Amino acid sequence: MPNLYLVATPIGNLEDITLRALRILGEVKLIAAEDTRTTRQLLRKYNISTRLINYHEQGKGSDTQPILEYLKENDVALVSEAGMPGLSDPGYRLVAAAVREGIPVIPIPGPSAIVTALAASGLPSSQFLYVGFLPRRKAARRRFLQSIAADPRTIVALESPHRLRAALEDLVEVLGNRGAALARELTKVHEEIYRGRLSQAIEYFAEPRGEFTLVIEGKTEKGRPEIETEAIQELRRCRPDFIGMGAGKAIARVAATSGLRRRDLYRAWLQLQA
Repeated sequence: MPNLYLVATPIGNLEDITLRALRILGEVKLIAAEDTRTTRQLLRKYNISTRLINYHEQGKGSDTQPILEYLKENDVALVSEAGMPGLSDPGYRLVAAAVREGIPVIPIPGPSAIVTALAASGLPSSQFLYVGFLPRRKAARRRFLQSIAADPRTIVALESPHRLRAALEDLVEVLGNRGAALARELTKVHEEIYRGRLSQAIEYFAEPRGEFTLVIEGKTEKGRPEIETEAIQELRRCRPDFIGMGAGKAIARVAATSGLRRRDLYRAWLQLQA
């Protein structure tokens, strides 16, 4: 029986394609792509001439049945615009339909922005919660964030540049000023991974460009020694900014950017002055 191959493609750098993926793309009779323009660049680089068709969100499932019919006699490869097909893209519809029809679905693993950003974030990765793209509308986004606010797992989300600042502001408001890593344009020429507090990221990305993968610290319950250590470290880091500034104003500034409570920072301030 013919197979449906789920082929992971590069998230930026075309050299990240696997040898197995190249072989499959060259052997199948048809490639169903979320974005044929992106996929055509990949095929052209590696001299692959397999027939290419669109399979994207606008199809709303109407383009699923013709591919299922084709799969009765021929192998088909499904590819996303970038990364693993079926994750935050319309490919899951075809996968679900193939499973219902008893068609073998064979994953060809490879690049993933989710795992790449998580691994480089410096945040706990043994357990994580992937939430895809955050809701577009503010009210829906805040409701969603409230539903996951108490989850201790590291959160991984996707966001577009024109919604990034609004999303970050809601994240700070609902989740608190947590630690985070923002990965931009992964594996591309302008790749950047910013690590810091969510509020700091708002200031840093004044004019965000490129696609973002957000890795956000989960809900933590820190013990007193850990809080005191973090407060002291934060005050030491910001000490150059305190010249000519009183304790109250300095502590207020650090509290706003770090998410630490003022009373914890005041205790740390007293220790540093001793």
